[in-house]
Parts: sequence; C-alpha cells; structure tokens
Amino acid sequence: METSGLAYHEATRYDRSNMARHYLDWEHQPSVYKRYLGIEPVALPGGEVHLPDIRLSRLLKDPDAVPICREPDPRLLSCIFRLTYSLTAKARHAGGDFYYRSVASAGALYPAEIYVATEGVGQLQDGLYHFSIAHHGLSLLRPGRLPLSAKRETEDLDTTLPVLTFFITAIFFRSAWKYRERSYRYHLLDAGHLLENLILALTALGLPNVVTLDFDDDRVNRLLGVDEEREVCLSICRAPGSVAYHPETIEDIVALGDAFRNLSRVSGKEVDYPAVREVHRAGADLVSRPASVPPIISLLGPVLGEWRRLDRIDPWPETLSHAEAVIRRRSRRNFVKKPISGGSLAALLNGLCAGRDGSPKEGTDSLHPSLAIGLLVGNAEGWDPGFYLLDPASCSFALVHHGLFMDRMARICLDQMWTAHAGIHVLFLSNLKEVDRIWGPRGYRYAMMTAGRMGERLYLMAEAMGLGCCGIGAFYDTEAAALLGLNPASRLLYLAAVGPIASIQTR
Repeated sequence: METSGLAYHEATRYDRSNMARHYLDWEHQPSVYKRYLGIEPVALPGGEVHLPDIRLSRLLKDPDAVPICREPDPRLLSCIFRLTYSLTAKARHAGGDFYYRSVASAGALYPAEIYVATEGVGQLQDGLYHFSIAHHGLSLLRPGRLPLSAKRETEDLDTTLPVLTFFITAIFFRSAWKYRERSYRYHLLDAGHLLENLILALTALGLPNVVTLDFDDDRVNRLLGVDEEREVCLSICRAPGSVAYHPETIEDIVALGDAFRNLSRVSGKEVDYPAVREVHRAGADLVSRPASVPPIISLLGPVLGEWRRLDRIDPWPETLSHAEAVIRRRSRRNFVKKPISGGSLAALLNGLCAGRDGSPKEGTDSLHPSLAIGLLVGNAEGWDPGFYLLDPASCSFALVHHGLFMDRMARICLDQMWTAHAGIHVLFLSNLKEVDRIWGPRGYRYAMMTAGRMGERLYLMAEAMGLGCCGIGAFYDTEAAALLGLNPASRLLYLAAVGPIASIQTR
C-alpha cells in the first residue's frame, strides 16, 4: 500500500532498463465527457458574451487593479467557464473529431471535471451544478443553498456565503487507461492546470477568490455525488459574497444515490490500479498547518552560488490578451534553435514569481511552498547555458552548474529529442521526504497541483508572447535527479519546454 507521496512517486518511476510494454485498449477508451442522463443542461449564454480585454501580465502583476464585480449573473458565469474549461477548436482524425480545450492535459485525456454551487447568480436557481463542457451548460444536481454545506467541509471561517463555489475533480480511469499506476501524477498536474485557469478567469472578471486544498474528502465527494473509488475532489475555489449566514443553518449532506455515483464510470471495461486509490486515500487526513516551513529550495541538495535579482520588465512582450491566449493555447513543440529573447525570458520568470511570498497560506496571493522551481538554459539572450534555481519569494536566481544540459535532459524525457531545441526547460522540483514530514501524505497533492498551476501559467504566458510551450510529465526519474544533482529525497515533478517555434502547429 502506498502510504506516502514519496513512496508512491518512487513506486511509479520510469526506469530505462525496466519499461514494461503496454498496449492501449482502444475498444474501451474512456469517454472524456460526463453526462447526466435525464437532466437537461441549463445552457449558459453563448455568442453574445464578450470576454474581457486584459493582458495576462496585468492579472499576474496587479490583480487588485481589476474592478470588483458586485453582482455576478449567468453571463459572467459563462465567461468564467469560457476562460477556464471550454472547447476551443476542432480537428479531424481517423477515429473521429477531436476537440481542443482551453487547458493542458497529459495525453489529452482530460480527467478533470468542474462542479459549481451558486448563490444569488441572477435568475439562475441556487444549487449545485455539474458543468457540461460539451454543451457549455449546467446540470442541476442539488437545488438549494449548497454553499452552506460546502463551507462546513472546508472549515471556512468567513461569515458570508460564497456567491460561487467551484469544485475540481479527477476521474481516475481517464488517465489510468494510458498511464496506469503513474496516472495519479497526471490527475494532480491536470487539476492544477485547471485551477490556475479558473483563478485567472475569476481575477480577470473582478471576482476575488480563495483556494483551498484542505477539506473533508469523504463529505465533499458525497456532496458532489461521485463514486469516490473512481472520481475524487482535489481542490475548491470560492468567490466570497456579501450575504451573512448563521452556522446553525447548515444541514447535513444527503447522499445523491447510485444513479449519480455510477456516472463516474467512463468506460464499459475499467481496470483498477490500487496504487492510485491508495495514495489518494493516504492523503485524506489533514495535518495541522505549521507556523513556518523551511524553503524547499534549500532542501534539494545542490550547493548554490550567488543570488541575483531578476530584471523587472514592463511592459511584457505580449501580442495577445489573456482571453486570446486561453483560446489559442496549445501544446507546441516545433521548436527552432533560436535564442529566446532576454525580455521574453525575464517576463516568463517574473510571471512565475508573481503571487509568491513564501508563506504557507493558501489563496490567490501565494502558492503552496512545497514546490521549488529550477531552470535549464540552453539558448537565451544574456544567459549562460546551465542549471539555475529560482527563488520566487525574493524574485532572484542562482547558478547551480554551468553547462549544456538540454540534450541530456531530452534523452531523459523518454528520448523526446525535440525538447532539446527549446530555449529553456522550466523544472518543478520538490523534496518529497520533507513534504511528507511537514504536511503528511496530503502534501504530495500540494506539490503536484502547484506544479500544474505553474505549468498552465507558463503555457498562457508563452502563448501570449508568441512562444511555444509543452509540458513533460514522462521522464526517467532517477536519471533526472542525478543530472540535476538532487539528493535522494528530491525529485523532478514536471518539466515545461519553452522557446521560439517555427510555425503554429498543434497536437
């Protein structure tokens, strides 16, 4: 049984000398759409909805400058989902039509689902809804003031009702169909991708928001009516409201029943991978939040050189708005051996630092401190090739080793040599032993979802600047740690290749 994040991560590592053959069961490929039969989705406003014209740099550098929205309505809710989780383009393949989405996903398997509890959103009935990405609509699962029940599960001390409470889940088999036991990594990364999109969407539309990764797993899953053996909630995001409530009015959750739970099944033949369920269940218990934690960057193993402040750049070299970047975002990997400009690299690194203050507080003003960020520079103006570490708390960087690492890292990434042509590799790292010690097994969720959030942010920043970006979650784990000089408890969690591209190509 996988009882810790480190144990699970090690048990699911890729080893060049021991890669088991795996054939995909195309006949039982999981559906990427969840449908509630018998419940007609309430269509959200479509073509008449105008997305905000705002730069991503503004959202990251000065989110408080966006005017606060006082009265959310269905049109605004439609905008939120357009900017968070929507179908953005169609391509024809031998197996049928394929629809690109506004969020990155490992293998384009899209394990994530979104549910929302509403309170006083125009003429929309209060209740808990499932968002149907296929219909851009909402299926009502529970009528009533569900934000009250949601507040109990998140131990939210605010005495006002959230106007919107979003729940992001992952359906295990969608990713496990291809990635088997390793798939929990991608469930967490993909949930982080989606969460970052949601936070940026709410910010762009003037809705303050609070994120929590800490809640009662069983009760929230019961609230959503999912089969917790197949689908689980991974994060909650609330947009606070102004209506006061009395805690004694919160009612117990009544189970929705098997008809709802059975909809977490996405294939006629599903294979169970116990390691996925076990590591998730191991993280069910919440550990008291420490008053302070050591910087993970200091616990990775490498000896650092002198810290240098990042250059501040204003304006960023953006050619697209935030909304345009979301709609056009793709995994682009047709990199060319051309240097990434100093201005673009400075903007990317400043964007990764935005919102980091080094504290363990959750919310939009900080990200979880279980993650460290590194950088392999291959071809960038004003930078020597080498391995660097980035400290978002002080917006500074330090050189670890000079050298050419891109080709070697490309071989470690399952010999995907196109990654060597990128200008940089952004590395998301953690000391998983320390994460387990400080936050318990649930800390693995914090680190991996934070890596996903930063990966999605990179995707959008790169798109806005006309660069290519492609996330890599598949690599030979111990080889990556050895190349970077990490200690035995530390690992590479996720990598994003970024750089100039030859032309617009997608996958």
